[in-house]
Amino acid sequence: MNFIDLFSGAGGLSEGFIRAGFKSVAHVEMNKDATDTLKTRMAYHYLNSVNKKDLYLGYLKKEITREEFWNQVPYEILESVITDEISEKSLPNIFKKINGLIKSEVVDLIVGGPPCQAYSLVGRSRDPNRMEGDARNYLFKYYAKFLKKYNPKVFVFENVLGLLTAGNSKYLHEMLELFKSFGYNVSYDKLLASDYGVLQNRRRVIIIGTRGNIKFDFSRIEKQENNWKLKKEILSDLPKLKPGEEIHITKYEAPITNYLKRFEIRNGIDFTTQHISRPHNSIDLEIYSQAIENWLNDRTRLKYSDLHPRLQKHKNITSFLDRYKVVDHEGCSHTMVAHISKDGHYYIYPDLNQVRSISVREAARIQSFPDDYFFEGGRTAAFKQIGNAVPPLMAASLAKAITNLINGL
Repeated sequence: MNFIDLFSGAGGLSEGFIRAGFKSVAHVEMNKDATDTLKTRMAYHYLNSVNKKDLYLGYLKKEITREEFWNQVPYEILESVITDEISEKSLPNIFKKINGLIKSEVVDLIVGGPPCQAYSLVGRSRDPNRMEGDARNYLFKYYAKFLKKYNPKVFVFENVLGLLTAGNSKYLHEMLELFKSFGYNVSYDKLLASDYGVLQNRRRVIIIGTRGNIKFDFSRIEKQENNWKLKKEILSDLPKLKPGEEIHITKYEAPITNYLKRFEIRNGIDFTTQHISRPHNSIDLEIYSQAIENWLNDRTRLKYSDLHPRLQKHKNITSFLDRYKVVDHEGCSHTMVAHISKDGHYYIYPDLNQVRSISVREAARIQSFPDDYFFEGGRTAAFKQIGNAVPPLMAASLAKAITNLINGL
């Protein structure tokens, strides 16, 4: 069964569906760093399928350049990743490219989720117009054009919880009615990533549409017990880092944990990449130390208003008081968001012996990306891609249920 991934980002949703046995025929994403990541990952999947994974490992180890690596795969593999903004102007060209990729094949599935800033609660709280009139509110209409064009058996639409209330729910109702007008039986629910093995309390709205009379039953998505302790399971085997230190290729410093093995995060190679931390100034480090101490001693969160005035560099001491937050070492992390690309204040490493924010690889693990997943574009771009992604483990659980659904249609 094949699928098209729209507003693909770095490919977290796609990775889950590929893991469940689906074949990607096209990705569409406007951010070049993200599409470079997708090209690298699609090249990996191809080489792995023809028993040439060593070429990919050579690229990760910097033994060959990216251009040399990409040249090892058929041209159409890279061409299946389309770097373009989805708009009225671009649609004809995007459709033309996809038509050339699928030829006469039937598209079984379309997945994706438009950028969420217009629906997010944080985005609305910071915008004086509450995001009213923002064109991104209506990107779902372009998603619907792909449904009309390719008539998939099933579609999966992913977005933030704010979608349920944005515009007093008018956008949700409009998109549901639009999807129904194209002949889809539509259902939606809120999914919690930690229910599917992800060590993160990330909630997302998932809308699923099916052709015919069958309606998707969200209870069919298999859940996983989650008693894992984040620090012990996904941080303990990586080397210690200082603020600003970059370990681009690293061996593991401890045996594989039960979590990393069960969910194939450490997936068969003896090294990983991009264990990179950002630099911090002395004031941030002092605040981080205080935040870590509060959290480890009595599990209380540092409030910005409680800081000594010497450490307060923002005038606003009445809102966003939790801007410094330590990752929960004994359970699941709070939600990973793209803001991690701007500073690490909200994702502080839970250890007074390593006062810093989490590394790129640690963030990727919290999002459940496997250790051989490489993010193109440098540290800031990697953090942004990871923060915007759908956790692959959650996507894989969803994909298995979708497989059963399609087989029953």
